[in-house]
Amino acid sequence: MKPIIREIEVKSVLTKSNLPVSDYSVNPYVGCTHACRYCYASFMKRFTGHPEPWGTFLDVKHWPEIRRPERYAGKELFIGSVTDPYLPQEEVFGRTRALLEQLKGSGVRISIATKSDLVLRDLDLIKTFPNARVSWSVNTLDENFKNEMDNAVSIERRLVAMKTFHDAGVRTTCFVSPIFPGITDVKAIIDWVRSQCNLVWLENLNLRGSYKTVIMDYIQEKHPQLLPLYQEIYHKRNRTYWELLDMELKHYAAEIGLDYVTNDDSMKRPFDAPPVIVNYFYHEQIKKSARKGSDSHA
Repeated sequence: MKPIIREIEVKSVLTKSNLPVSDYSVNPYVGCTHACRYCYASFMKRFTGHPEPWGTFLDVKHWPEIRRPERYAGKELFIGSVTDPYLPQEEVFGRTRALLEQLKGSGVRISIATKSDLVLRDLDLIKTFPNARVSWSVNTLDENFKNEMDNAVSIERRLVAMKTFHDAGVRTTCFVSPIFPGITDVKAIIDWVRSQCNLVWLENLNLRGSYKTVIMDYIQEKHPQLLPLYQEIYHKRNRTYWELLDMELKHYAAEIGLDYVTNDDSMKRPFDAPPVIVNYFYHEQIKKSARKGSDSHA
């Protein structure tokens, strides 16, 4: 089924952010056609005026050209807080590229979050920004599980894109998010990406709102042996699993010679330093910030 696409005019594409990683959040689109079954941003639907289910529509933003972009010099822009800036539709509409071209040479710092390899198109442009960072969400190495969870490009393509950027001297992050208890093999992902990224961010699976039932039903159908664990975590709110996983990964990091920290994005480390594993569970902060900023109106 093709997504419903419309083009909209907005006053600005930059929204002041409460995220711990940025001064502004930037979303060139409203909605997201990856249709991730666990998407925390689905709450944004109520701001859009769309009756269609989240994941089945996309609003393409058009904004006035950014005036005096140099006034944002030194500021951190997080591109893709509640949408993917490199959705397949970006190849047609080019709104993310237009944004980058408007900001080129301004001295602004950018962080881009994506599940796509279309970002490779803009590698040369992204390299012109000081200390640019690009992160890819990778919460499995199992393509079958990935296909059950989202419509984005394959894990293989994401990992190739990550390596290409890292080889080109751009800081890269592997965002292991969300970690599905009993399904996501965090250690295997770390082993795979440790030579091609500067950071490994870890985020636990949070189940809120309508998608909580979706995921619990999926677990019951596809992984019934894990249902008691999920009920313990998401119905009884028992944090023991995450506390034990935190300890296990901390010990594992020490074994393989990597630093393991909490809430520290470690930008001051040399590019060639080994990656840092970051327990960076700021899911609720993203949700609250997005709700406050109402990025869909920006």
